[in-house]
Amino acid sequence: MLKGGGFIRRYIIEFGLGMDFHGQDVTRAGEKAVLDAISRSCLCGLQEILDINDLNDRVVVNVTLSVTRPEEIDVERIKKCLPVGRKNVKAVKGGLQIPGLFIPEFGDKDNSIEAALACVEVEIV
Repeated sequence: MLKGGGFIRRYIIEFGLGMDFHGQDVTRAGEKAVLDAISRSCLCGLQEILDINDLNDRVVVNVTLSVTRPEEIDVERIKKCLPVGRKNVKAVKGGLQIPGLFIPEFGDKDNSIEAALACVEVEIV
C-alpha cells in the first residue's frame, strides 16, 4: 500500500484486554487494554533488523479500542500509554459491560464493570 509516496508495512499487531472494576470509566479500561497489549511486545527488530534508530520518525502506532461508550474515550489519555511513534487512536462500539459490585467509596456510579479490547498495530513508514 502506498501512503505519502512510501510503503507502509505493519510490523506488529497485538491485542489487549482491560477492565475498570470500579468507576465505570471506559478510558481507564482502554488504558489497561493498551498497556496489556504493549506489555507483550518488544520492538527490538525495528533497530536490530530494520536499522531504524528514530522510532518517533518512522513508526506509526494505530490503536483501535472496542468499548461500550466510544464517545467517552479520552484520546490523549490513551496516547500517553504509547511510548514511541506517531499515535492514532480510534474508538468503536463494542466492549462489554457486566454486573459487578456497587461500592460508592471506590468511585462507583453503578454496579457495572467496563471491559475494553484494544488492537495495537505498529507500522513502519
